Amino acid sequence: MRLSGITNESIVDGPGIRVVVFVQGCNFACPHCHNPESWDLDGGQEFSVPQVMRLIKKGSARKKSTIRGITFSGGEPFLQAKELSQIAEKVKAFGWDIVTYTGYSYEDLKTNQNEDIQSLLNLTDYLIDGLYIHELRDLNLKFRGSSNQRMIDMRAIRGL
Repeated sequence: MRLSGITNESIVDGPGIRVVVFVQGCNFACPHCHNPESWDLDGGQEFSVPQVMRLIKKGSARKKSTIRGITFSGGEPFLQAKELSQIAEKVKAFGWDIVTYTGYSYEDLKTNQNEDIQSLLNLTDYLIDGLYIHELRDLNLKFRGSSNQRMIDMRAIRGL
């Protein structure tokens, strides 16, 4: 998988203290995106899932008890859904929740027939969907950049 980076402690990418995995590659290229360096599909660095898990464990070792979850951001996480699903399954064992940012709409994802996309969607606890639209920028929104984006409680949708 290709990553543009990992942040071991964030409070702006979902509820609580979180590890954030920034994937590399995005097909949306939203104007005024805050991560344009993550667009290039060939950029970033290549990692295996075990390598990413070692980085997550190493970076969160001192604060593991205070970390609430992991956030998949980008780039576009659903372009690497298979690998992120594997990571999500592993961090669920830590008791962490999963936030996934995407430029796709929830409706488009839920009707997608790709099993890796469905796996990541099913492992996600909070989905922030929709393209960033600079004209709808709203600094008062929690965890979102523009008012068209939604924070969807996937656990509620699944009846959990």
